[in-house]
Amino acid sequence: MSGLEVTAVVDRGAYRLDVELAVAAGETVAVLGPSGAGKSTLLDVIAGLAGVTEGHVRVGGRELTSPRQVVAPQRRGVVLLRQDPHLFPHLTARENIAFGLRARGTAKTDALAEADEWLTQVGLADVQAGDRRPRELSGGQQQRVALARALATRPDVLLLDEPLTALDAETASGVRALLAERLAATGTTTVIVTHDAVDAVALAGDIVLLEDGRVTQTGPVRAVFAAPAT
Repeated sequence: MSGLEVTAVVDRGAYRLDVELAVAAGETVAVLGPSGAGKSTLLDVIAGLAGVTEGHVRVGGRELTSPRQVVAPQRRGVVLLRQDPHLFPHLTARENIAFGLRARGTAKTDALAEADEWLTQVGLADVQAGDRRPRELSGGQQQRVALARALATRPDVLLLDEPLTALDAETASGVRALLAERLAATGTTTVIVTHDAVDAVALAGDIVLLEDGRVTQTGPVRAVFAAPAT
């Protein structure tokens, strides 16, 4: 397992993001804040989709981002999952999960076999979702497939950007429980951006409050909610 260290300054005209973030290996940190606070920009920096004016991103001690270089997203060992699961519409659920494994050199037969194991782990084997294409799946089922695809590649860091926002309350509750179970089982270092305090309490050990591009409070989730600084 690899820990995450971010010390990042991003200047975009009048906007400035200035954040320090540390996530221990195997831990989950929730980032909360109002719209426009810089949460998605932070994830883009960690994922390699945006550079920094100052600072760095390190995973397991390996420098992935600095003002002089940005390691390509596909070479970082970092997976970003947003609200839209972005499944390939022409592939079945099984093939979507196997895609990342195939991209990393796993033989097709082995990748499909592992995809079937992940379908079981995310609760989709019993409904025979493996042979269905995304349009034949519900929103919750699509998000489960996307999560399985993300975790199947065994990323060093998993980034979740409001992954439950587009789901109805009942479906979100089920996917949230699944996330908590799978993240604990795989020991994946995770950063989750959310507006929902329930997500933070259910999934994260620590919380980072981000406002106007700066961290205003950090600490254990329940302690921060019990005594918010702002």
